[in-house]
Amino acid sequence: MASAFDPIGAALLDYLGGNQSATITVHSSVAEDEPLPAKYFFRTLWEMPQLERTALDECRGRVLDLGAGAGAHTLELQNRGFQVKAIDVSAGAVQVMQQRGVREVACHDVFELTATSAERYDTLLMLMNGLGVVGTLEGLEKFLKQAHQLLVPGGQILATSSDISYVYEDEDGALNFNLNGPYYGEVEYQMSYQGQTGQQFNWLFADPTIVQDYAEEAGYDVEFVDEDDQQQFLVRLTRRG
Repeated sequence: MASAFDPIGAALLDYLGGNQSATITVHSSVAEDEPLPAKYFFRTLWEMPQLERTALDECRGRVLDLGAGAGAHTLELQNRGFQVKAIDVSAGAVQVMQQRGVREVACHDVFELTATSAERYDTLLMLMNGLGVVGTLEGLEKFLKQAHQLLVPGGQILATSSDISYVYEDEDGALNFNLNGPYYGEVEYQMSYQGQTGQQFNWLFADPTIVQDYAEEAGYDVEFVDEDDQQQFLVRLTRRG
């Protein structure tokens, strides 16, 4: 059986190979199609949003970078002397990171991750709306339980997420979504590149209340570290015990 097309991986490999205009098209269930230039994944520290720079400053100990893309955050942490491992579900992204000098990298879905007591991490890093990789509220609950096994006692998850309720506002500012339906932050995505489309996947935009409720229930202390003017926030979830 042929493996599914990897739009992000293909675009990142093309960009690394010299195609400066390589651009992915993002299709979602909540917005019009949007272009996503591959160049964005290769940004330097000072091209990163403030939330991401703050998160990098808050890292400590051994770091696991989840959904690492082209390795922008991993490489910055390596340069600062951290021991950091990068994980991405895209085989092409993993190849790009290897070529760029990421020392520890693997191709995994986040739900496939396991760790022995000797391999646990002090920081799990999830940037670029990184908490979204869990897909759904059910996935968030599952991941937060799993992360206990990945973190040392007192270890932290540093993650960005967004409240996208504004997408559902009508002209009068009232929210227009079904309160009895699925959570409004559960979004379906597909990505295309050069006429080929990848598999559909779920992405979660969890609002601060959801994050706090689910994290506290799963045994974490919650601290909202920073936010920007686009409803995006950086949260620290510290494993109790």
